[in-house]
Amino acid sequence: MTTPAAPSLFDTLALNGVPLRNRLAVAPMTRISATDDGVPTDAMRRYYAGFARGGFGLVVSEGIYTDRAYAQGYAGQPGLTNAQQVQAWRGIVDAVHQSGGRMVAQLMHAGALSQANRFRDDTVGPSAVQPRGLQLTVYGGTGAFRMPRAMAEAEILQAIDGFAQAARLAREAGFDGVEIHGANGYLIDQFLNGHTNLRQDAWGGGIAQRTRLLRETIGAVRAAAGTDFVVGMRISQAKVNDFTYKWPEGAEGVAAVFAAVAASGVDYLHVTEHQAWQPAFADDGATLVQLARRAAPGLPIMANGSLHEPSRAAGLLDDGATLVALGRGALANPDWPVLVRKGQPVRPFDAAVLAPLGNIKDAELALREARRPAVTPG
Repeated sequence: MTTPAAPSLFDTLALNGVPLRNRLAVAPMTRISATDDGVPTDAMRRYYAGFARGGFGLVVSEGIYTDRAYAQGYAGQPGLTNAQQVQAWRGIVDAVHQSGGRMVAQLMHAGALSQANRFRDDTVGPSAVQPRGLQLTVYGGTGAFRMPRAMAEAEILQAIDGFAQAARLAREAGFDGVEIHGANGYLIDQFLNGHTNLRQDAWGGGIAQRTRLLRETIGAVRAAAGTDFVVGMRISQAKVNDFTYKWPEGAEGVAAVFAAVAASGVDYLHVTEHQAWQPAFADDGATLVQLARRAAPGLPIMANGSLHEPSRAAGLLDDGATLVALGRGALANPDWPVLVRKGQPVRPFDAAVLAPLGNIKDAELALREARRPAVTPG
């Protein structure tokens, strides 16, 4: 019996009936370029449409705040909470579709990592535990994170409802699906993490019990958006404020989390590491993608983490990934699929794109449009 060959980066794919022209996605990247009211801008439309023109099959938006309470994390972050935001996102999604791409909205609640929120002066999290590290200066933060207040039961339920309502608005805006942000230290990840979740009620406990917020959010989003709408989930070990964090529960903990995600009915699992091809734990040679494949054998998996070299990207498909998402590689090469299909070298990432702030800059857009490919690949 022969083992089937891994798919090519340029093979087509369908996620819950949504056709993708290849296995290449743009990873979510915070760009703080919305208005003060959280309304997406024309610069954002040009930015996202450029990835679709460059041949990416799927574009995942930056983290979008989901309510007008505690979800917003950064000044300049876009939202999905009202009609004006929906209308602006519709123009962006239409531009991506017109260039042959598909787009999902990443739904995000910052929780205790909120640096700026126009709706609230305080922050909340699962427990009153001050986040490690310092605020991200690239997104306008300074100094230590604030001490959060532990969320009451009613506030947890309101946060879940915020995700559900944002998913409904994402569908209204024309998105092909949503990705629930359960990674990088934000609210859902705070509930997963035993360091930040010290609760003694039904929202805390061992790692399997700490998946409750994740599971109930997926269920609420699915009920609001419908069974024919793509719903994904992003999971990581590292946090934006704790880059080297590893789950103390090791591979067993990973299996519990990934199994909970799969059983909750998502259409894909998005896993991210700094270097996705490296072992997830020192005592186990498996990558996070391989661990995800073990725990959820039938679930499409998106891999992210320093995969801008084509051989690295293809290698993650060999590891069991279904799609590959590029972050910095896509910033440096919004036409990465075109370049690789033609056998041309990819450009190195220039950190100046994100300096002094991570917002979208006129010079960045001008350079992208000067490099606009004549033909988008299938």
